[in-house]
Amino acid sequence: MRMLLPSRLLLILAGLGLAIAIGAALGWWPDALWRYVVVLIAAASVVDAIALLRLPLPVAERDAVTAFAAGRWHEVRLRVSNEARRAIHARIHDLHPAGFESRDLPQEVEIPARGWAQVTYGLRSSRRGNFDFGQATLRMRSGLGLLERQIRVGESQSVRVYPDFGALSGYALLATDHRLSQLGVLQRRRRGEGMDFHQLREYRIGDSLRRIDWKATSRMHRLISREYQDERDQVIMIVLDCSRRMAARDGETSHFDAALDAALLLGHVGLHHGDAVGVLTMGGEPRFIAPRKSRSTITLMLHRLYDLEPSDRAPDYHAVALEIMQRVRKRALVMVLSNLRDEDDDTLLPALEMLRRRHLVLFASLRERILTAALSAAVHDFDSALSHAAAADYLRDRFASFRRLERRGAQLLDVEPQELPLALVNRYLEIKRSGIL
Repeated sequence: MRMLLPSRLLLILAGLGLAIAIGAALGWWPDALWRYVVVLIAAASVVDAIALLRLPLPVAERDAVTAFAAGRWHEVRLRVSNEARRAIHARIHDLHPAGFESRDLPQEVEIPARGWAQVTYGLRSSRRGNFDFGQATLRMRSGLGLLERQIRVGESQSVRVYPDFGALSGYALLATDHRLSQLGVLQRRRRGEGMDFHQLREYRIGDSLRRIDWKATSRMHRLISREYQDERDQVIMIVLDCSRRMAARDGETSHFDAALDAALLLGHVGLHHGDAVGVLTMGGEPRFIAPRKSRSTITLMLHRLYDLEPSDRAPDYHAVALEIMQRVRKRALVMVLSNLRDEDDDTLLPALEMLRRRHLVLFASLRERILTAALSAAVHDFDSALSHAAAADYLRDRFASFRRLERRGAQLLDVEPQELPLALVNRYLEIKRSGIL
């Protein structure tokens, strides 16, 4: 796209010429005056346009930005080079993907002769997936300032927006420094001797007498304790609901985004504790990641799951249970991240019975924040009373459905979306400590 546009200065001069023409028509000054003014403005515009059109076009290069984290501000740099023999004053606007929030755009820059200038601006996306940058739009001012030339410069570029994995990096640092409680992960003291022997160490105040290794104590001539760790080499299978119910939103975050964040954090923690982690989607585009212990598993999860969105389909618990039974032969902790409803019982209970033949099952259900708000709100009229009663009835039916699942041997977690990631990690660690897996 290349076009010449009148500048503000040219519009002012054109208005001045019109005023002179009107004055001449009224006899205020000679009639030829306005003709001279119009000819002068037109001639200057033609000369300015020719000079502007002969200028070499600037060249723009955008930094190779290929990945963003959703919800975070990222810095984008655009370098514009000028091969002309004179400086160019330009207004630049980068055509970032639609729906992205930007700051410091557009910008006015002075590009020196045979030099370059750099534009830096901020960009943020609340959505995950694949997006495209267009070319940057550059509007150059002519030498006399009468005209502006608008062109497209640079190249189109694709970018991926991943879930915000900053929390995973933070967890990794805290886990390395043995400060998990700062993230909200609870570390309870073990009552028994654990599952796997880890190492011998010097006795510490508070250690159980049953932990003392008397043979090592006699050799070392000081008290030596046995240290145990949670059993490793277990399997965690995460079932991620991608059905239409997960499109519900609490604020800016959808239930699906909360579930995806929880799945990534749980995968990171599970791998840190020596377990194999896998993922299976339900009710949407089919994705399967076989359980694995490799350090690259989290990277694989990010690449395979970052562009998922809730579909318009319903969850199929029976199909998922059948697929897990066929694909996962070793006993696993199957963690279903969904939003359970009482109408799910007809398909959910048979699926649970199938899975429990081999696996331990946990249902993590997202509770809408609006339900809690409706119950805690004051009742001051008939409409608010109806809202309160409807929320109470819905939660009562939901509670009854959960109790039926518990009686069939399922583990349950019922939290609001923002609480899910840490609540899920804490429940996973609790299950490992209990030894029931």
